[in-house]
Amino acid sequence: MTSLLYQKIARQLAEDIQKGVYRPGERVPSVRKLSTQKGVSHATVLQAYATLEDQGLIHARPQSGYYVHQTPALTAPTPQIARVEAPYAVTRSSIITEILSQARREGAIPLGAAVPSSEYLPLRALHQQMSKVTRFHSQKAFSYTFSPGFEPLRRQVAIRMRDAGAMVDPANVVITNGCVEALQLSLRAVTRPGDLIATESPSYYGLVQLCQLLDLKVVEIPTDPDSGLSLEALQRALDKWPIKALVMTARAGNPMGATMPEARQRKLVAMMAQRQLTIIEDDIYGELMFDHGQSKALKAYDCSDTVIYCSSFSKTISPGVRTGWLVTRRYQEAIEQLQTFTTLSACSVSQMAVAAYLENGGYDRHLRHIRQEYCKNLSQFQLAVQQYFPEGTQITRPKGGFILWVSLPGGVDTLTLFNRAMAHNISIAPGVVFSNSDQFNHCLRLNCGIPWNRATEQAVMTLGVLARQLILETEQSRVESQRKIAI
Repeated sequence: MTSLLYQKIARQLAEDIQKGVYRPGERVPSVRKLSTQKGVSHATVLQAYATLEDQGLIHARPQSGYYVHQTPALTAPTPQIARVEAPYAVTRSSIITEILSQARREGAIPLGAAVPSSEYLPLRALHQQMSKVTRFHSQKAFSYTFSPGFEPLRRQVAIRMRDAGAMVDPANVVITNGCVEALQLSLRAVTRPGDLIATESPSYYGLVQLCQLLDLKVVEIPTDPDSGLSLEALQRALDKWPIKALVMTARAGNPMGATMPEARQRKLVAMMAQRQLTIIEDDIYGELMFDHGQSKALKAYDCSDTVIYCSSFSKTISPGVRTGWLVTRRYQEAIEQLQTFTTLSACSVSQMAVAAYLENGGYDRHLRHIRQEYCKNLSQFQLAVQQYFPEGTQITRPKGGFILWVSLPGGVDTLTLFNRAMAHNISIAPGVVFSNSDQFNHCLRLNCGIPWNRATEQAVMTLGVLARQLILETEQSRVESQRKIAI
């Protein structure tokens, strides 16, 4: 009887958590209080709470009680792994440009672009540092800063890289105009037009555009939403095609949010080093890992300068300051030359202000805060998608960052969903922009870097309604086509 009773109490509390009665990070009733409410023993409540802990819904805090887990267990499965495609020339740039143009519409709820809300950026502190820089160091701030960039900022970046597990010499840091320029310079240094590169599938749409601009062909390597890029598929691709480089994200990938386990990271770096091939690592979400200090970047396992590390402060300090960086020894001279004759370096004012902000010691405190906020936001979005989207919807469980990958059932075309959502002033990122193939056309990426409030929840609810309508229309169209064939 006790066994049935504690299971019933566990189910009731689990339902309350799924409905949002108790939200991620909030305290659930104490053992004494719930014991009184339900008229059961403390032992029965403890058994119920142990069950919920096993399910990943709550966790105990010593001397404090039980709290809803920040990343609650979900019933929706993760999306299936992608299939390997043959090399191709990129053709999606025009579609991506059109979608981005529409998504920037004034007043749209920004669930598409992976841009953090200004509420999560240290704008006041950054403004203070910019004011000081322009007031007290105006001559230097309003002059050119040549490649490889502002030396104090390069030192600060080298310090930050320690948290990624990489011991970096400031002399090997090149400051760039955001992470995109870091990726572009790396690709230009490593490849030539017509060369073949490998990348994750699905992959960041900015990389897809870069490959088209640089006239590079791409092999998409299947990526698991939990463990990241498939090493087995990469091995087969390397054996089959003359791949020059691999571009990938090992921590909180975009768009799937996958994080590669340490053992597989080590194996990947060794595999590429043995073949004398370069990995271009995009670690832009690395400082937003929820288990900060426990996961490392690929660069941490690089003993032979196989990895060119790329990142930026766009997701943590401000996308507008356009301050990124890359780390390499082997290609540094070539990259500095490429940068000198294109952009010279990043904006001097931005570099000096960011360096001053990092030196003041508030950055780590800021990171601790936004990691907690993004973790809570992801949990809210996951629960809402599970509640409002059609049955059979699949969602990822990122270990960092603020983006969520969603796979819809029933052959739904998320480009159509994008257009219908824009009619409701809701922007999403349809799966078509993350691959040159059609295998992710039923998927979408959601930006969880915005505050969770009534308007955000209503937007997710509306997306669920629109998705259900599309599934119904798709099924009706399929039935009608079969009927005509039968006739």
